[in-house]
Amino acid sequence: MMVESATGCNDQRLEDFFAHLRNECNLAKRTLDTYAQQLQDVHQQLALKSWADLSPQHIRQLLNQARQKGHSPASIALKLSALRTFCQYLLQQGELTSNPTTGIQAPKKGRPLPKQLHVDEMSQLLDFNPGEDVLGIRDKAMLELTYSCGLRLAELTGLNLDNLEDGKHQLRVRGKGNKERLLPVGRIARDALQAWLKVRGELAPAEEKALFISKQRRRITARQIAQRMQQWAIRQGLNQPLNPHKLRHSFATHVLESSGDLRGVQELLGHANLTTTQVYTHLDFQHLAQVYDKAHPRARKSKS
Repeated sequence: MMVESATGCNDQRLEDFFAHLRNECNLAKRTLDTYAQQLQDVHQQLALKSWADLSPQHIRQLLNQARQKGHSPASIALKLSALRTFCQYLLQQGELTSNPTTGIQAPKKGRPLPKQLHVDEMSQLLDFNPGEDVLGIRDKAMLELTYSCGLRLAELTGLNLDNLEDGKHQLRVRGKGNKERLLPVGRIARDALQAWLKVRGELAPAEEKALFISKQRRRITARQIAQRMQQWAIRQGLNQPLNPHKLRHSFATHVLESSGDLRGVQELLGHANLTTTQVYTHLDFQHLAQVYDKAHPRARKSKS
């Protein structure tokens, strides 16, 4: 991954940095390419003789230029993130005496909240009889399982037969960060799974381990799942787009509204931080206050 030099800057530092990210941090190629693009842009804009000359003023200059060019807050934050990581590496290597990105904040990003289906809309989507259509039976099982367990799309596509445990009452999922979690499977989802497993052999070769199979007789892809879910949304008369993430968010919202158990939903979703769950389920202060008033002994109003 060579970085072309438009200045007299020591490009070997960038090469060493990318090798560090690739070999020691084990970053994905897409992330490496993104960092490379961001740092190439910085290199060309600043025309530094040495990265050791990089200062907080340079960082602010770069961010201001990005704002003036109309770059989105997310794009500016990405540039700052790449710079911060690179500067931390230079600091560790003794090329810098301090990190020039310290104390510099990225512009705040408006975080759009994902939308969910209401309970009656979810019933409208899922209450269909696929008959003897193998693909329909498979799709119903995928829809029910995604909603029952709050699965991410990657988790759904990665499921194998041996992920089903305890007579299909539990599902072992490998999520982000290669972390495993064990999820309960609801009765309706179990019934849909059982119906699928009875006909799965019509699509799956004997040696295939994937739980869900495409009509090409191999593991179904994320793109195929998204397409099939959208087709069912149209067929069932939903007046909005449907994707696996919307099912996951609907699961989280419905469980949280019924239980008020934020920690429990965090565990079910596989979130490392509770803050992520709170934003994800668009909790507002009023809802939290209602939970508090009902649950905290010192918050309950006196009847006298």
